[in-house]
Amino acid sequence: MQKTADKALQARTRVVEALVADSIGKKVRLCGWVRTRRDSKAGFSFIDLNDGSSLKGVQILAENTLPNYESEILKAGIGSSVEVIGEVVASPAKGQPTEVKAQSVRVIGYCDTATYPLQKKGTSFEFLRTIAHLRPRTNSFGAVFRIRNEICRSIHSFYQSRGFLYVQTPIITASDCEGAGQMFRVTTLDMMNPPLKESEGGGKEINFEEDFFGRATNLTVSGQLEGEIFATALSDIYTFGPTFRAENSNTTRHLAEFWMVEPEMAFCDLEGDMDLAEAFLKQIFSDVLTNCAADMEFLNERIDNTIIETLKAIVSSEFGRVTYTEAVKILEDSGEKFEFPVHWGIDLQTEHERFLTEKHFKKPVIVSDYPKDIKAFYMKVNEDGKTVRAMDVLVPRIGEIIGGSQREDRLEVLEQRMRDSGLNPEEYWWYLDLRRYGTVPHAGFGLGLERTVQFCTGMANIRDVIPFPRAPKSADF
Repeated sequence: MQKTADKALQARTRVVEALVADSIGKKVRLCGWVRTRRDSKAGFSFIDLNDGSSLKGVQILAENTLPNYESEILKAGIGSSVEVIGEVVASPAKGQPTEVKAQSVRVIGYCDTATYPLQKKGTSFEFLRTIAHLRPRTNSFGAVFRIRNEICRSIHSFYQSRGFLYVQTPIITASDCEGAGQMFRVTTLDMMNPPLKESEGGGKEINFEEDFFGRATNLTVSGQLEGEIFATALSDIYTFGPTFRAENSNTTRHLAEFWMVEPEMAFCDLEGDMDLAEAFLKQIFSDVLTNCAADMEFLNERIDNTIIETLKAIVSSEFGRVTYTEAVKILEDSGEKFEFPVHWGIDLQTEHERFLTEKHFKKPVIVSDYPKDIKAFYMKVNEDGKTVRAMDVLVPRIGEIIGGSQREDRLEVLEQRMRDSGLNPEEYWWYLDLRRYGTVPHAGFGLGLERTVQFCTGMANIRDVIPFPRAPKSADF
């Protein structure tokens, strides 16, 4: 019986498990980092111990009767890692139901408090980006990344519960889904002395036939095209992975490396696509509110006092729906003075999107049927020949959060759209085959993970919602 109890004690108890009243009376083994230590003249110390499993740490009561009290415990400053074995007891202090009375405290790793950069209060997020290896230890970033984890869990749960298959699409690709050309080249060639060949214009160009893959390849900007392959075989799939864009932008909204979730559904039109997008966002926000309540309350108090109210309003609302043409008319008749003038044919800017969601509809809105000239080649052309079956989901504060479309399933129309976009249909022979062999209506969309985390947490800079941000002149970690 004793061996069984000792074996159970060897397992580490997470701090979050020791914070609930049901744990009172249990013997636990906790491991974590010291957030604070307060020493009393009465002969004991209070250690706030946190292991990242929750926003709050658990208070450890370490008495001076412990054999290593003066030699170890009083030297365990902020940032030190310790192991605590003790009993969970009811706490007499307000705001914490439990604390742990230590039977032993062992310092695993001391922290040099003289140089530890996280001791100062009010440290800026900008500074914390320079120490990305330490910033997860702060309350703010611990909260952000627990919420990010919950969003990822919710994404998989949402699609798995609906019978979608998770497909891993390639990171290295020879195709350009967006046709924008802002892609990172992948090569093993010596770029100081690359092999050359005659170009069609009579000059010299790099001969990528001698490269590792035998042709020019890049990091992907989207898994959509490959996702369509599996959707036209397995019906409902989703991809979820890193994507890359070599856009030289240093704004608070752009990253060079970011994560995208992209569902793709066969036998689905634009209406079905919009229905799924609305249900998807509501599920994510509902899960975050339910499962990250303490972290959300902390961020609502410290970062943005509207985030909880905003998420609750979205979960309970019915999204508005309007065509691009109708949206432009609303903007033109609004009387607002926009920085970017509104007229039919423009790509809506964030200020336009925020007006629609925050002032006109006062809730999320899905805008559909955009001009074909401002949208990608793969979007289905409407009967008017001027617009495509595209849709963007707009939410308050940030504007577009989801972009999607019904895909063009007519072979001849798709081939012409490729030519109009400057793409060679022969290079996309495999994509066109999907229209040759049993074509079906299908649709999908993309949701940026970082944009979603930013929206849920209220963080102003997108570089603060990804563990290691990649941006122009920034790849330190």
